[in-house]
Amino acid sequence: MPTDTPGPSGRRPLRRDAEQNRLRIISAAREQFAAHGLAVGHNDIARHAGVGVGTVYRHFPDRAPLVQEALGDEVARLLDVADEAMATEPAWDGLMLLVSHVADLLAANLGLRDVALGPGQLSSDFDEVADRVRGHLEHLLERAQAEGSVRPDVTPQDLTMLYFTITEVAMHAPASASRAYRRYLAIFADGLRATGSDAPLPAPLSMSDAESIARRWTSRP
Repeated sequence: MPTDTPGPSGRRPLRRDAEQNRLRIISAAREQFAAHGLAVGHNDIARHAGVGVGTVYRHFPDRAPLVQEALGDEVARLLDVADEAMATEPAWDGLMLLVSHVADLLAANLGLRDVALGPGQLSSDFDEVADRVRGHLEHLLERAQAEGSVRPDVTPQDLTMLYFTITEVAMHAPASASRAYRRYLAIFADGLRATGSDAPLPAPLSMSDAESIARRWTSRP
């Protein structure tokens, strides 16, 4: 006999058609967030899913649970890459593994970029992952500078701006040049090397300025 007892996830079971709509909404959100970032609205997601916008709001009255459902697997993959990089020696190799792999993930998914580099406040779980990845990046940078492989005037904010630049190239590149961003990633990586140049860099971004840029970048329509 049917029951309304909540399942393991804590949600009450949905009718078959309602569950199908929910899955369509999550799939559409996943595709739209990846292509356009988290600024995508419920109207666009509803249109892409082939349902009414009211249906989207019934299933996801709050935005954060929809983002979690759509991007949870990618966020977990991001953390796996960061943990692998932390265990890599020498520090330069770990830093390059993290910079390169994260660039690949963010270039393929602008929603993930917004989670990783944006101002946070989506969910405590996502914020914790983003903080952990940033912490790994800062630690690897410090280690690489201590071993003398990275120039001492590079800051974590420089790497954040790299990710925004790389993902913009990926976002606007035609299919025939979908990996063009890798060229600019390689050029930037060479610029990190302690042996790259004796010329000092211009003044670095402050943390508050970097956060301001991130907020403006990730909130663009």
